[in-house]
Amino acid sequence: MPVPVPRCPGVRTKLPVLGWLPRYSGAWLQLDLVAGLTVGLTVVPQALAYAEVAGLPLQYGLYSSFMGCFVYCFLGTAKDVTLGPTAIMSLLVSSYAFHEPVYAVLLAFLSGCIQLAMGLLHLGFLLDFISSPVIKGFTSAASVTISFGQVKNILGLQGIPRQFFLQLCEMLRRIGETRAGDAVLGLACLAALAGLRAMKSRLPRAAPVAPLAARISHLIVWTSATARNALVVLFAGLVAYSFQAMGSQPLTLTGSIPQGLPTFRLPRFSMAAPNGTVPFQTMVEVGARLVGQAGRPVGRSLLAPFCCIPLSFPTAGFANILGSFVSSYPITGSFGRTAVNAQSGVCTPAGGLVTGALVLLSLAYLTSLFYYIPKAALAAVIVSAVLPMFDAGIFRTLWRVKRLDLVPLCVTFLLCFWEVQYGIVAGMLVSGILLLYSIARPPVSEGDALLVQPGSSLHFPAIEHLRDTICSRALAASPPRSVILDCCHISSIDYTVVVGLAELLRELRKHGRSLAFCGLQDPVLQVLLAAELEGFQHFPSREEAGEGLGCPRCSPQAGVPQAAAKQGSGR
Repeated sequence: MPVPVPRCPGVRTKLPVLGWLPRYSGAWLQLDLVAGLTVGLTVVPQALAYAEVAGLPLQYGLYSSFMGCFVYCFLGTAKDVTLGPTAIMSLLVSSYAFHEPVYAVLLAFLSGCIQLAMGLLHLGFLLDFISSPVIKGFTSAASVTISFGQVKNILGLQGIPRQFFLQLCEMLRRIGETRAGDAVLGLACLAALAGLRAMKSRLPRAAPVAPLAARISHLIVWTSATARNALVVLFAGLVAYSFQAMGSQPLTLTGSIPQGLPTFRLPRFSMAAPNGTVPFQTMVEVGARLVGQAGRPVGRSLLAPFCCIPLSFPTAGFANILGSFVSSYPITGSFGRTAVNAQSGVCTPAGGLVTGALVLLSLAYLTSLFYYIPKAALAAVIVSAVLPMFDAGIFRTLWRVKRLDLVPLCVTFLLCFWEVQYGIVAGMLVSGILLLYSIARPPVSEGDALLVQPGSSLHFPAIEHLRDTICSRALAASPPRSVILDCCHISSIDYTVVVGLAELLRELRKHGRSLAFCGLQDPVLQVLLAAELEGFQHFPSREEAGEGLGCPRCSPQAGVPQAAAKQGSGR
């Protein structure tokens, strides 16, 4: 059964583990063990594969996979979420680390500090400025970039650059160097993973009254499909070992991975280099650098909190800070492993303890076996994990729903092939411009009186255009018309708007016309009253405003229906 998030104030709210630990039962333990083992069988092969995406030695994927599990057990509020390395986070790390783990570990520390500070300052609202088209464009581009980056491993090509367009040109040029063994195994692993995924999606739920043989068969199929990554990697490893035993090896193998647990220590804030020592200031310098030098860690750290499933900033911050003490690169919540955790019937975040323990056991005792894992199999695991992130239907959906949203989607999608952070920032800017344009250009309707009804709060970007539009339409008419400003949607205004409204009142009064406000909400009314605008008058409704301006018959287009002629109240 699910564990509710504690709602009472005090210690339990600050330390969520105290909300479920006192009620922990043996039934929950059994389900948490099963879920933890299932997620562990998924995370170990994925961790090795994601380290390849990050451009780091494979053991760093395992180093990054256990601390988040332990931290989330104590600080997590959702029973299903699992923390660890992900494909998108690994892609972000790859262009900064440049195969140097020191940079990646420092990035985890900086990311954690920034996430922790954002949590303490309650800056979670910044996530609201990333629109859904931007997120879709980013994840779709990341899916293509990561998948295409693994084609070289499936084909067995060496020395391929990491930049997307250079990859494309180089692989097309060297396609004739493809290793047949790697290509056949890689494609076979992809087919097996796709088949197991389809099998799981079509697997009906086992009925409790079904025969024992049927329930056991269902359990075997479900376990095989859920742990498909481990199953495929195990099969590929056995194939590679068989070739090795026969004295020939047509496959490119992962190679030796150091055995043992990482040392618990502070991340390094400087690094030895052939020509001296790279200091901390240089390691965190923002700006473009040549390959082999430092580059953009602060930008990556700022992007890191946004590339995950919803997590509290303090939880993610603590996980990354503590993770950097065990040589972890930045981690976040994993969509895929969280789904596996939920489908496995996890009851509490304690399932993460089992997953973390399994990763530690792998580091302590199984790394010698990882030598025989073919790189093509790990590449197939990565491609299988990230391909579902590409949402081809979003283009058709936005074309049907709101075509203007295709602009930030396409800008983000295309620029992410150049640099991921540039794509995200550009998409956010385009979305912001579209939002500001709608705010800065409120609709204007015309009738016996000019009706203006802003669709949201009225702020300084809109006031200049609003004043020019009103003056040009109201005063250019023959005879000049008065103006009704319908403020029913306006919940706040700023000082620049107050100054602009005062100038508008003076301009209209100079031509013998009036400006009437209607539908003012109390906060806005108090601001305008405090400003003591000369000629200011307000009415509860459009009808009364029309009567107050001497326009008893206004056209329906103006939004002011016919009203009986009576004097409105004003100030």
